[in-house]
Amino acid sequence: NETEHHITVCRVLIQSAASCELRPVLVQVPKRLPAGYVISEMSLKGCAAKPVAFTSSDPDFTVNTDGTIITVHGLEITTKRFSVLVQDENGMDWRVDIILSCKDEASQKSSSAARKRIKRRWRPLPFSLIENDRPPFPKEVEMIASDSSATYSVYYEISGQGVTLDPVGLFTLNKQTGMISVTRAVDREQYPQFNFTARVFDLNGKERDESLPITVNVDDVNDNAPEFIGSRFFTVEERCRAGTRIGKVNATDKDQPNTSHTLIKFTLLNSTNMFSIDPFTGEITAKTNTLDREAQDKVYVEIEIRDMGGAPNGLFSRGTFVITLTDVNDNPPTFKEKLYKAKVQENQENVLVTRIPVEDKDLVNTPNWKALFEVTKGNESGNFRMETDPKTNEGLLYVIKGLDFEKTPLVNLEITARNEVPLVGTDTKWLTVPLELSVGDEDEGPEFNPSILYLKVKENVPNGTVIGTYKALDPENKNSDGIKYYKMTDPGNWITVVENTGELKTANTIDRESPLVHKDMYNITIRAVDESDLSVNNDLIMCSKGDTLGSVLVEAVDMDKPPYSTPLLFEFGADHDGKWKLKDATDSSVVLEQAVAMPNGLYSVPLLVKDLQGFGKEQTVNVRLCTCEREDNGGICGARSASSSLGSLGILALVLSGLLLLLLSLLLIFICSTKREKLYISDDTGTGGMLLKSNTEAPGEEVKDGALMLIPGAEVVDGSQQSGLMESKNMTSASGRYGQSFFQGGGVYNTTTQEFGTEKFYSSGRYDNNMYGNATIQKLSNTNTLDTWKTNGRYLDRKLAYLGDEEEGRYADDLLKTYGHEGMGSPAGSVGCCSLVAEQESLEFLNTLGPKFRPLADVCYTTNRTGN
Repeated sequence: NETEHHITVCRVLIQSAASCELRPVLVQVPKRLPAGYVISEMSLKGCAAKPVAFTSSDPDFTVNTDGTIITVHGLEITTKRFSVLVQDENGMDWRVDIILSCKDEASQKSSSAARKRIKRRWRPLPFSLIENDRPPFPKEVEMIASDSSATYSVYYEISGQGVTLDPVGLFTLNKQTGMISVTRAVDREQYPQFNFTARVFDLNGKERDESLPITVNVDDVNDNAPEFIGSRFFTVEERCRAGTRIGKVNATDKDQPNTSHTLIKFTLLNSTNMFSIDPFTGEITAKTNTLDREAQDKVYVEIEIRDMGGAPNGLFSRGTFVITLTDVNDNPPTFKEKLYKAKVQENQENVLVTRIPVEDKDLVNTPNWKALFEVTKGNESGNFRMETDPKTNEGLLYVIKGLDFEKTPLVNLEITARNEVPLVGTDTKWLTVPLELSVGDEDEGPEFNPSILYLKVKENVPNGTVIGTYKALDPENKNSDGIKYYKMTDPGNWITVVENTGELKTANTIDRESPLVHKDMYNITIRAVDESDLSVNNDLIMCSKGDTLGSVLVEAVDMDKPPYSTPLLFEFGADHDGKWKLKDATDSSVVLEQAVAMPNGLYSVPLLVKDLQGFGKEQTVNVRLCTCEREDNGGICGARSASSSLGSLGILALVLSGLLLLLLSLLLIFICSTKREKLYISDDTGTGGMLLKSNTEAPGEEVKDGALMLIPGAEVVDGSQQSGLMESKNMTSASGRYGQSFFQGGGVYNTTTQEFGTEKFYSSGRYDNNMYGNATIQKLSNTNTLDTWKTNGRYLDRKLAYLGDEEEGRYADDLLKTYGHEGMGSPAGSVGCCSLVAEQESLEFLNTLGPKFRPLADVCYTTNRTGN
């Protein structure tokens, strides 16, 4: 039952642009073309570029992504001409003309008369649907037919995806005609293709042909705008080079891949002077090398993505991306002022002079921002140090070595500020600023030059012989006017100092063989006081005691006479920082105590000291707070206190001195207690003498409680083996401060404290010694000296009361009484025991006494002079 079929076939001629030279293609097709009928396949053979998108100018035809031209729906043609627009991968557009022509039916029959059907077949070939097609529905899309329908009465059935499987009921079939219809719109992004099966049966239900797999392709329409994917945040260093890659913008499109519907173009909508973007890759790069974080640390860029290759009819989306500029050190620290000025008092050390603020535009608290300071000019002598405040980034200028107003009243410095890391991306250099430092003048004490004076003198020279002059200069006016000189230490009382001139004269016999002479050298100490007359011991040591607040005794000396001197008033100066407080003030001293805990170091405390008339000035007390190795000698920082051991000569001198004093005491008691035998001593002056009990005198400045400080250069000097070598040591400072140390051995009388001693340590203007009247050798520390004075006073009171109560009358003679003039004949004048002085007399005769009576005479002289 083979049947011969005659089909009318049309020819299709395809012409392309001249540049691609596509040859015409003739295709024979039936005159009636069903929907989905494949006409030809487009290609750009001979062209270098690959096609990526096709667009038909005739709505009856469409072009798949592979270049296949198919009919959109069934139609009947005689001749047809349309064009296809082809876009290649380089973005070029090509127009291809398509011409459909058909032969007449007779010639077609003759050409196919010999052909016979050998095998039944289904038609049509695979067909397509337009996604999201508009209503009304259902719409006929294709008719299927089997050649068996020419012989049998048949009906058709379909099953599979879109029919009996999800999405169920999308396709329906007219069983008698074989017309397939779609019942609703289809989303290609959800269902790009459907595959189901068609079968044909006769009326008896017998299948008359093989089952036919049917493929329905859903043609894409551009119904989805592109979308951004991935991160929208990028970072890049400021001052980077032009062309530096910053990041890539990623986007996607749900439409059919590799079509113009998914061809995305990237466009930068702002900040085009700073950045650029590749239109098809989305890569962002720096457009300039002047990106500045300090001007704008975050840049918000607007980017548009549009499909259809950026065509105006393409769908688009827009998004904002953040580009953060990271910091580099492209800004040096800048000074807020063109010139800085500061002031510091002379002689101050380790003090903060001023703060120098700077500005840095780089990121705060980074090495690009942190400043380092240096004194680049004016610090040749190493007087200054600079640090940085970690919180404020300010420069801190310290004076670490004291300045001298008389030498440099104004210091010009140059300060340079830099960062912890080098500058990059800029031609700017580190900046400098000048600083004028004014040095304040202090009323400094006189200065001896040289500090140690060596004099040669022969032993046994007459008393009153001038052996030299030791003058000091006031550093303010460079002269000696108004300076007064006082003897501080003279173990044997051999020398006197002329108060107004500094002349040194012999007062007693100078004995080279005396135990006071060490290696032919005898030491004395001289103090010079300027016209201010009011001086404070302003170099003190305070021993650190952990959490316990320390204190130190501050003593002042006023060389004026009452009522122009004591009692003195102590108060803090204008620059007091509140870290100290004053307590336990006396006529000439006050206790300086810590108000808060402080670390070890050197502190300057301003003190205003006024006399009884309200005159005075502000002085600076330098307190060194340190960990003391020993505190029993007033405190010594980082050094061992002087040795307290005595040699054999010292012990011998101590014993001899004690015996001498004992004999002298017995002699005085014997003379004062004998009625029948009195010793008359000639008194040329015609006046009476007196001895007064001295225990009522307040403790002197040498025995006040306080810290001791050893001054360098104050030790005993061992000179060459020359006869009669004498030494005078500098004991001056601002407003008469003094502080030297010496060692004394043997039974020697001291003119300052009116005491005998067998050994002595002298430091920072205070010393300890063994007191006359003690049964054993006792060394007094600064903490018990005042108690010892009181103890001696009570001892003398008890002794006087005891002697007055004795039955024998000779003891009563030791009571105080007034004696009249004893007449002439004694070169020493009247030395009546325990007598009262009726009037002031000249005591120059004391200089004529021998060395054995010199201590007793000096007691009378000093007692009379002080009025005690």
